[in-house]
Formats: sequence, C-alpha cells, structure tokens
Amino acid sequence: MDELKTNDYLNGIVLNLPESPGIYQYLNAEGTIIYVGKAKNLKRRVSSYFNREHEPGKTRVLVSKIADIRYIVVNTEEDALLLENNLIKKYKPRYNVLLKDDKTYPSICVQNEYFPRVFKTRRIIRNGSSYYGPYSHIPSMYAVLDLIKHLYPLRTCNLNLSPENIRAGKFNVCLEYHIKNCAGPCIGKQNQEEYLKNIAEIKEILKGNTQEIERMLYQQMQELAAEMKFEEAQKIKEKYLLLENYRSKSEVVSNVLHNIDVFSIEEDTDEKSAFINYLHITNGAINQAFTFEYKKRLNETKEELLPLGIIEMRERYKSLSREIIVPFELDMELKDVIFTIPQRGDKKKLLELSILNVKQYKADRLKQAEKLNPEQRTVRLLKEIQQELHLDRLPMRIECFDNSNIQGSDPVAGCVVFIKGKPSKKDYRKYNIKTVEGPDDYASMKEVVKRRYQRAIEENAPLPDLLITDGGKGQMSAVKEVVDELNLDIPIAGLAKDGKHRTSELLYGFPPQTIGLKQNSPLFRLLTQIQDEVHRFAITFHRDKRSKRQVASALDEIKGIGEKTKNALLKEFKSVKRIKEASAEDIVKVIGEAKAKIIKDYFTDK
Repeated sequence: MDELKTNDYLNGIVLNLPESPGIYQYLNAEGTIIYVGKAKNLKRRVSSYFNREHEPGKTRVLVSKIADIRYIVVNTEEDALLLENNLIKKYKPRYNVLLKDDKTYPSICVQNEYFPRVFKTRRIIRNGSSYYGPYSHIPSMYAVLDLIKHLYPLRTCNLNLSPENIRAGKFNVCLEYHIKNCAGPCIGKQNQEEYLKNIAEIKEILKGNTQEIERMLYQQMQELAAEMKFEEAQKIKEKYLLLENYRSKSEVVSNVLHNIDVFSIEEDTDEKSAFINYLHITNGAINQAFTFEYKKRLNETKEELLPLGIIEMRERYKSLSREIIVPFELDMELKDVIFTIPQRGDKKKLLELSILNVKQYKADRLKQAEKLNPEQRTVRLLKEIQQELHLDRLPMRIECFDNSNIQGSDPVAGCVVFIKGKPSKKDYRKYNIKTVEGPDDYASMKEVVKRRYQRAIEENAPLPDLLITDGGKGQMSAVKEVVDELNLDIPIAGLAKDGKHRTSELLYGFPPQTIGLKQNSPLFRLLTQIQDEVHRFAITFHRDKRSKRQVASALDEIKGIGEKTKNALLKEFKSVKRIKEASAEDIVKVIGEAKAKIIKDYFTDK
C-alpha cells in the first residue's frame, strides 16, 4: 500500500514538472539526496525514469529507492550544467559519478597579503589568495617557480609586513636581501606599488601570457638603450632571455592558436572509471595540463561524462575560452563557445596530444593499482581473453598442446597448464605417441587430447576453461573432433606463427577467425609465453627421448653388459662419447675389471 502511495505521489510531481531547463534531485525515504541530474526539458527527462522498464542493474535500483523529487528551474542549459556540477560536489549523491580528485597535486599560490608571497601548496584556502594549477607534471611547476625567482625579487619570509610594522622598524633584512633575491620591503627599501607591479606580471606568467610580458620587457630594453642606460638595459635583456628560454621549452603548438580548451576521454579496461584530460592553450603554448578520474555509478557513457568534466575544469581553471576541442560530438551548449572536432592540422595535433596524455595517465594508474595488487593484472589479462573470445567464463585454467617429431622419429607431445596466467609445472604432462605411424601431426594431436581428457573424466580431474593448440586451423579441427566425441564444453583457440617462427595471430571459432591482437601488448606477451613454453616443453622431451634411444642402442649391442652396468656407466660418464674416451682405470672403478675389459675391447674393435 505504501509503495502505491509513493508511486501516486511521484507521478503527481512528474505530471506537473515544467518543460524547461533545470536540475532534478531524487531523494530516498530518509530524505537524503541520492541523485542529481540536469535536463533541457525537466518533464521529459524525469518522466523517462518512470515510464519504462529498466534493464536489471543500478538504474533500476536507483528508481526503486526514489521517495521524493525536487527540482530547480534555470534559464539556460549552461546554467543547468554549472548547477548540476556544483550540487554533485556539494552532496556527493550515492548514484552520481564520483570525481576522484587527486589532492596530492600541488598548486602555486599568490598569497593575499600586503606584500604577497608566491609558493607551492597542496592546500586551497579561500581567503582571497590566487591559485594556479594543480600541476600534474611537477617539473613544470618547479620550472615556472624558478623562472619567477630569477625574474623578480620576492620575499620568502613569513613576517607580517603590514605598513604599521614596517614604519615601526620591527624587522631586519635577512640573507635573501644580501644575495639580491629580495629587495627588502620589510625595511621599506621596496614600496608596495613596485612590488605589486611585479606580482601582476607574475600572475600573467602563471596564466601563460608570457608573450605580453616579453613584449613589455623588449620595449623597456629599447627605451633604456636609447637613453644610454646600458647597464639597466642589460638587466632587462637577461630577464627577456630567461622568459624566451622558458617559453621555448614549454609545449609550443602554433603561434596562431590562442585561448583554446582541449578535452579527451578514455575509459578504464573494466569500464568502471573514465579518465578525462584537459589542456589549455594560450599564445600557442600549453599553459595548463591536467588529467582526472570519474568513478562510474550508473554505467555512464563517455558522451554523458565528458560534459561534466568540461564544466568542472573550466570552472576550476576559470577558463573563458571561446573554443573547445573535443574528440566527438556532444549534446551540450555553452554561451559564445564553439565546439570543434578537428580532422587535420594543428588542432588535430592538439587533440592527439590530449589523447596521448589521457592514455598515459590511464596506464600509470593501472601500474600503480597492479603494484598494490599483483593479481589484478592477471585478472585483467584473463578478462581481455574472455572479452576477445566471448567466453562464458574467465579462462582461469588454460591448457596448450604441441607435437614434436624430427624427421619422423620418436614422435612425442607435451601439454602445459597455465593457472591464473602463471605456469603450473606440476600439471605439465609428456606423451609418447602410441597409435600413429609416421609424422602425422593431426592424428598425433587427436590421440594426445583424447588420452588426456578421457583420463580427466575418469579421474574427475579439472578441465580447462580454454584449450589452445600450437598450430593453425587443421590442429584446431582435429582437437574439436575429440572434444565433440567426448561431449565436452571446452572453448578451442589456435596460436599460429609467422615465417620467422614468431607468434603472429590468435585463431578462434569454427570456421576459425583471426582475432586482432596488438603486438607487444601484455595480452599478446602472455599468449606468446604460453606458446613458447609448450614448444620448449615438447621439444625438450623429444630431445631427451631421442638422446636416450641413441645412447641405449650403442651400449645395448655389447654382449655381457646389462641394464645395471649401463646405468652405472651413464651416471658416471654422462655419455657414450665420454665412456669411449675414458681410461681403463676409470671404467674399472665404476664396473669392475672384467666388465671394463669387455667395454674397452668393444670400442677398440669399433
């Protein structure tokens, strides 16, 4: 009955919602905000949650928990975007994406003081101070701080340099004054007007407007030179060159590009997170670069997440760029802003640079996570195999077979087992081919696979989640015949090599299809490792068998030498060649005088 009342209550709200832009908030029975959303048309957007059956998952759970709806009407879609972003950060609702803002990145602070200090900080205090950053590339931050230090004499002390304290003569100059890093405002050697002029220029540099400062310095230098003030002109020239050198080392894109934002987005492998990169271009150079993460809650798409990231970064960095470069079309509008999806030229290069940054950030986060939890990497690789081959279950146990016969002699086969992506050597098995005459790889493979899995069925041993053959389509077909005959449900894949005997492709399905794999990817390396391991195991077994057969045949021909004597000789001398070369005395020590004479006589006659 309560549920019916709730539904009637919610339907009443939905029916009366306005058809205008706004923000809607869903509350649970306790009155807690559990979701905040934006809409171009409030009535249409909110209705969509209630007038259709949702797939099983988090959205259905969210709808089941809604007990009340609140909304705020705004004038434009842009206002809705801004308000949504602020409310999500304020209330952190259970079902909204979570902005994982890494607080470890530092910013540069220009402190709100009578004589402002400039320093790095990891704490943002809203006291009228100006903050620039955060800097995800720490060397860039130190480079700009170093530039500022060399360009302008600034105080580094924590003294309260109020006009009253300075007039009262409370302070003495420190070492920084004597080594000319500070102009001594603490004792009135530098007035506030001159100091604040430097601070204004510093703020322009921190915004990336270095060209304007360069132009101003160049003009000062020319004026001083014209007045024959060459020493002062030289000092200005040194500052100009410092600034020019700093600018040349920053990522210069194109002098014609100015005041542009660039965004790109990349999803995590498990699609539970999305990473967004932001670049801000001023005077052809990258002035800001930052990447951050959103934790998904309702399987949000890239198209839904990127607008959130754009609003967040533009608000955080106070960007007023009139152009935003994005990788795909977005359903969002910002006043006096155009969205560009570049196809070529400098803007395309900018987008590619942003994509490169977001992919690198994703890879770095993955490495950090895998260091903390090494098993995570294995599970990720196995998930990749599962996704590529559309398997019903994670391939925790992979078995791979290979035949080995050289010139048709001593045919053998090997089976290697990988559990959770690691070799399980205790489960490796060697097989002598018993029923096949001559070098018939397909028949040999069928025999071995049948023997292995018939025994596994009889002994109730574990079966593989994926079976891999070292070979192409023919080997896969041979294995499929056996698996079907035994009525087993085992997915079959094939690893093929190229002309240089290197792993080249993964085959799957019937008829087999080539699965595209990136060379040098972790998944490709795992499959290569499996193929190399089964080949090594089979060929080592084959060599051992052939070697034993050759050794055995040479000693078996000697009358009067039995199995026990033969084994004693091989244990001591390791090979027939060394037995031949050994002295009579050495052989006597192992098998006695009578048998030693038989051995020496036999090899002397040969």
